[in-house]
Amino acid sequence: MQKEYLTVNSISGPLVIVEKTRDVKYAELVEVEFSNNEIRRGKVLEVQEDKALIQMFEGTIGLDVENSKVRFLGRVQELGVSKDLLGRIFDGAGRAKDEGPEIIPEKRLDINGNSINPYTRDYPSEFIQTGISTIDCMNPLVRGQKLPVFSGAGLPHAKVSAQIARQATVLGKKDSFAVVFAAMGITFEEADFFMKDFYKTGAIERSTLFINLANDPAIERISTPRLALTCAEYLAFDLDMHVLVILIDMSFYCESLREVSAARKEIPGRRGYPGYLYTDLASLYERAGRIKGKKGSITLLPVLTMPEDDKTHPIPDLTGYITEGQIIISRELHRKGIYPPVDVLPSLSRLKDKGIGKGKTREDHSDVLNQLFACYAKGKEARELSVILGEAALSDVDKIYLQFANEFEESFVKQSEYENRSIEESLSIGWKLLNKLPLQELKRIREEYLDKYYKK
Repeated sequence: MQKEYLTVNSISGPLVIVEKTRDVKYAELVEVEFSNNEIRRGKVLEVQEDKALIQMFEGTIGLDVENSKVRFLGRVQELGVSKDLLGRIFDGAGRAKDEGPEIIPEKRLDINGNSINPYTRDYPSEFIQTGISTIDCMNPLVRGQKLPVFSGAGLPHAKVSAQIARQATVLGKKDSFAVVFAAMGITFEEADFFMKDFYKTGAIERSTLFINLANDPAIERISTPRLALTCAEYLAFDLDMHVLVILIDMSFYCESLREVSAARKEIPGRRGYPGYLYTDLASLYERAGRIKGKKGSITLLPVLTMPEDDKTHPIPDLTGYITEGQIIISRELHRKGIYPPVDVLPSLSRLKDKGIGKGKTREDHSDVLNQLFACYAKGKEARELSVILGEAALSDVDKIYLQFANEFEESFVKQSEYENRSIEESLSIGWKLLNKLPLQELKRIREEYLDKYYKK
């Protein structure tokens, strides 16, 4: 039987302290009945002797210290899971947001799942095709990888995320593929864009969406990625599916952590974020991967906006330590009207060599990747020189590379929002560009591949 307490001691922002409690557990769910009979939910953040600190999901406006009743429910926040989660849209607390029926769960899972045990982890080794050349060819995504997208305010990371969600597939696999998409702190217009896009393209059939809006409680934002990962764990490790999890925008998630930490009067770390930000992010990111003996996998694509485009900001900085590379969205390319504005030079996929090559993509993939990277880097150097010295001061070779950089951006980087390029098409575009360079400049490609693909 649930005990009711009338011992609310104090309220501070979304936090409530209840005294004279017994047998209360950390992360336990709570119901608070206001004096007007309205019921709001919360969870236990801290327990000290006979005091419990409660974090309210829907805020504390109107809460009466003397007449409010507090009930501890004896369970943690859970998600009811079944295959019927696919094709559905939920809010940041796991309630159905579409007009579909209630989910009849096969089981209920604690959303605060555990990271994958390093001993049981299987190494990522299978290529995931996103249909975007700058990712597939230059920074390949591998099944079980954690590859974040670093963007900035006003850049089209939402469009890029939706395109990856629509197009992503594991090459050469007949196993089921699913997308779990979690959006945190986004505007109504962005939420409307994602929902319409998923329905219009039919991607909703293999997807589950969790959407937390900017005007929803900040505390709910902290639960949203955990609900998404719990859903993904069920689909991957119970139903043997390959699952791509996209979390957008992790910056809003971290802001919510900072807000709650400030309300708890904790000692702040860098830029006011809590000192446990790294641990908290790791507890999310490390739930992705492959497990030995299991067919399914979770591949994670967290998207974050860097404040002032600063890569050294705590959120991208700590994310980079935990994950296996980064895809950088460039403001310079965006200003030129190039979509998707992915800057391949600072972008990096640390597991790219594990997912490409003969039998996975194509035997020449690695050499083409390295050669395109080197040539584009030289082209950008030549562009900087031409700005300072003028194009007339460039050598003939520099002019060739400058032309290469311009064509690389226009024909390789640039593609339409609904253009789904196969890896073969991306490599063909790469070779078309390399064919415009003198043979002696292609020093990173083996002879046998030059003989096969270079048109003399």
